Parts: sequence; structure tokens; C-alpha cells
Amino acid sequence: MKKIIILTFFCFSITTVFANDNVVNVYNWAGYIPPKVITLFQKETGIHVNYSTFDSNEILYTKLKADSNASYDVVVPTSYVVQRMIKEKMLYKIDKSKLSNFHYLNPKLLNRSFDPYNQYSVPYLWGSTGILVNSKYYPKGSVLSWKMLWQPQFYRKIALLDSMRDTFAMTMKVLNYPINDRNPQHIKQAYLKLKQLLLNVQSFQSNGSQQMYVNEDANIGVMESGDAMTVIKENKSFYYIYPKEGAILWIDNMVIPIHAKHIKNAYKFINFILRPYI
Repeated sequence: MKKIIILTFFCFSITTVFANDNVVNVYNWAGYIPPKVITLFQKETGIHVNYSTFDSNEILYTKLKADSNASYDVVVPTSYVVQRMIKEKMLYKIDKSKLSNFHYLNPKLLNRSFDPYNQYSVPYLWGSTGILVNSKYYPKGSVLSWKMLWQPQFYRKIALLDSMRDTFAMTMKVLNYPINDRNPQHIKQAYLKLKQLLLNVQSFQSNGSQQMYVNEDANIGVMESGDAMTVIKENKSFYYIYPKEGAILWIDNMVIPIHAKHIKNAYKFINFILRPYI
């Protein structure tokens, strides 16, 4: 009987370990992957996806920095966070020999300055940040630039993204500085300029706050292109503009954190996502 119990326990332990290994832990932006894609991956590979979401790069970075036991296998930071994570040795180097679908990527999104030769990151999605406007209140052609957001007519009307990066970037554009400017005096100027904008700010919104616009609780604000398109599909009164000073462009990327526990499965998941159909 003792031998049977030990054998049963041993078999159970093996099964448990195997089950724990047959997963991939993914941490991504909300609304970035349709549920059916996760279902397809699980059905094809037998790998269970533990999928959780965040709504800002700051939350993602803080989570990974503060908790070495977070054990996410694939996360999706924006380019400037990728650069920071590389410098702080928070990422695995990507072995492209394990990504047979890497060649499908648009070459224009590869070998960017934040990660030369894509040693640590794989582009997933690119887009822009511009201004979303309700034509019922502001007809097309009435809002043309970032600079206009500071006008008195928008007192307590502007919805801003709860994103330090995007908010400073648009202000750098207004001041005619590069959005990646590191000059401390220019950054201070942008900060003081932003303090002036506070009078016009209705709210700070996280990603995924499209319903606020659809319901017309906000009628002008700063928004990323994908979220803007979602709003426009639901409420045809809205339109999206590239301000004349220039839109903000970004790339969100799949990376493997240094504390990932399921590296093999992480590669399988990334390679699956890179299929053209997916």
C-alpha cells in the first residue's frame, strides 16, 4: 500500500509539473488580441494562455521592475519602454531562428533606434496619437493643431491620455522640439506649458476609455488611432486628425522578460501571432 501511495504521488507530481509547464503567461494592452486568436493558439498547440492586460506602459514597467516573480513570458511594451528595459537588462535576447514567421514583418518597422537589429523585440502593432473630435461641436476644419488645445474656448473640455509620454510629446511638438528631446531646459519648458493646459483639461483617461467618447461625455481629446477608430465606428460624428505640427508615432512590441519561466512557449506564441492570417 505504501508503495502504491508513493507511486501515485510521484505520478501526480509529474503530471502537475507538466501541466504547469504547458502554459504561456501573456501581459498585453487591453483589446489588442481577439479572444478567438487565443482560442486558436490553445487548440493548435495545447498550451494554455494565461492572459492579463494593462492600460499604461508605466503600469507594465512598474509591475515587472517591482516583482521578479511576476513570471510573464510575453509582454507588449511601447518602443521607449523597450529601450529602457534593454538598458536595465530586463529582457531576453530574441533568437530569430525560433521565429520562422519573422520574415513577414514590414521592414520599415524593423531595426529602429530603440532596438537596433531587433535583438530584444518583435514589432506587434504600430499606430499614431492624434486628436479625436466630435463634429457636432467642432466642425471639420475647426481643429487643426496641438496648439489649439490651449485656446480658452476649450476650457474644461479636453480629455487627455493618462500617459506622461504622449502628453509631453504633443507639447514638445507645440514648442517645435523633437518628441525625444533630452535637453533639460526644453523638458522644463514643456512642463510649464502643460501647467497652462490644465485649465482646459476635463479628465485624464487611460487606454480603453472609448465609451466616454461614444456617449459624448467627452467631445475632444487626445487619443491613439486604434481607439479612435473604435469610437468612430460607434459614433459617426467623430473624426480623427493628424495635427499640423505632426502626429506622434509609436510601435508596440512583443518581448520576453528576463524572468520568464516558459521560454519555449513564449516563442511559439510570438511566432503564432506573426502569421499573416493572425
